[in-house]
Amino acid sequence: MTNVIALSSYSADRWLPSGAGADLISAIDGSVVARMPGNAEVGEMLDHARKVGGPALRAMTFQQRGKMLRALADALGARKEELYALSSLTGATRSDSAFDIEGGIGALFVYSAKAKAMPDARVMLDGGRETISKGDFLGQHILAPMTGVAVHINAYNFPVWGMLEKLAPTLLAGMPAIVKPGTVGAYLTEAAFRIIVESGALPPGAVQLLLGSTGDLLDQLDGQDSVAFTGSAETAGRLKAGANIVRNTVRFAAEQDSLNASILGQDATPDAPEFDLFVKEVVREMTQKAGQKCTAIRRILVPVSQIDAVQDALVARLGKMTAGDPRAETTRLGALAGTGQRDDVIANLAALRAEAELVTGGTIPDLDGELENGAFFNATLLRCDRPSEAEAVHAVEAFGPVSTIMPYGDADEAIALANAGKGSLALSIFSHDTSAIAGLVGGISTFHGRIMIVGRDNAEFSSGHGAALPHLQHGGPGRAGGGAELGGTIGMMPYLQRSAIQASAAVLEAIASL
Repeated sequence: MTNVIALSSYSADRWLPSGAGADLISAIDGSVVARMPGNAEVGEMLDHARKVGGPALRAMTFQQRGKMLRALADALGARKEELYALSSLTGATRSDSAFDIEGGIGALFVYSAKAKAMPDARVMLDGGRETISKGDFLGQHILAPMTGVAVHINAYNFPVWGMLEKLAPTLLAGMPAIVKPGTVGAYLTEAAFRIIVESGALPPGAVQLLLGSTGDLLDQLDGQDSVAFTGSAETAGRLKAGANIVRNTVRFAAEQDSLNASILGQDATPDAPEFDLFVKEVVREMTQKAGQKCTAIRRILVPVSQIDAVQDALVARLGKMTAGDPRAETTRLGALAGTGQRDDVIANLAALRAEAELVTGGTIPDLDGELENGAFFNATLLRCDRPSEAEAVHAVEAFGPVSTIMPYGDADEAIALANAGKGSLALSIFSHDTSAIAGLVGGISTFHGRIMIVGRDNAEFSSGHGAALPHLQHGGPGRAGGGAELGGTIGMMPYLQRSAIQASAAVLEAIASL
């Protein structure tokens, strides 16, 4: 790529000067795609959001904000091909890019639709009225937008969806946001953000873009502010333990990567439809976005009697996942986001191989020409025959096209292995045995934020194991961070304050119509 994009932060409704920051490299051929700017003044951003963006959004009703989101989705949809062109440079195929771009725009559409059922007012009632005395003295919970700033710290793997899935509930709730994207692929986030600004759909101060270092941003937050973080458990733990975050009880929601699993039911023999559905889903989750999804299947749990058959089927299907230029229609496996990410995958793969046998992959594909400088890695399947005695396969994540197959003897062992991840974002079950499925769900639900159950009767309608849907919560307990994004109004909760109002019926009516 000959033209290097000079990136800029967006502060106080203006684009800051582009600077001579770090170079961002194409995942395909190692060329320079963009250059990061210098550091922005975060104090100015916070002040502008609090004094300009917040009041403007809070002056709108929930339904007005919903229409605003619809206008934003339409603007992005009209120019999405600009985003597709840049997305390929992150290593994403066309279908990978759709997962990111269309998925993000879809979140805006869903939240705009949800707003139609919300009050045309500035506060939302939460539950019904409570009778707390014999007289005209009642109780009512209300939800109102906090008066601070929402700080969004996003991961690198979804430059568009990662931004939009947080912005949708935040803006609908009525809080301004400062978006801090992952550095790798930030040029795609900036391009989408420019469309947002140029759409004119948002009031002044509603959104700002911070590229590069956050500086002392988190040290300047207070109890009316909120942080939504996506990334590693290590980084999340360090950030939410910050002295200012703790001292001011700043809301901190973390969505962390996890060791998600998929279970093949004991009834799913090779001649059952669920067997093939399972194999296809595992391979898709291993190769979509080159395995760079926080919801990707990392642990493949199959009945001990079927492990060889499943392994053979996975190897055969993975053999068709051609790695190469993501712009080519024949490519089925794109590149990792960068060679640094590939190095991390290789290091974690080495840790996994201390407990698991390499079945296929584990190598860098031999590609010609400029692609030799890309961040490509072959789909890799491991096998751990004694998973109940293992530790790394339940704790170490190679954030790429890597997954481990492991056997279970009965339902109790399947539950124990699934829960050994100590909290995951997503789990899927492939079975036609309703009773067995119910038993599994009863044992695993408290360890998993979302469970997808697929059988022969509903497979064609399935959204896919890895799809975080705006209608349902995205988050999970324990290692997954304990957060809850999306899920309609659930995703708005970090940005709304619940207050219990005790008053007469007439006063409650007046408050409800604010």
